Amino acid sequence: MNILLCNLIKSGADLESVKFKDLTPSPVIITQHGEAKAVIQDISEYERIQEAMALLKMVAQGQKDYEEGKTIPADQMLNELEDRIAKDFNK
Repeated sequence: MNILLCNLIKSGADLESVKFKDLTPSPVIITQHGEAKAVIQDISEYERIQEAMALLKMVAQGQKDYEEGKTIPADQMLNELEDRIAKDFNK
């Protein structure tokens, strides 16, 4: 993990040592007065994390639906889907 001090970024003193386009998936943490204030991250890693978060949200929603009884058995769902498809093609 890379850490940069905010005052170094403001002055531009350390920007030469950080090639933002060559960042590894490891984020760069920017600190101010010794406290983390911001993170700079490779875009592909950011997108990977966003996709993972979306999947986790879907799993959590599925679990919640299951616990609340808002699900149906797979064979029932497949039968209903087949019926809908058949109706669409018979119009």
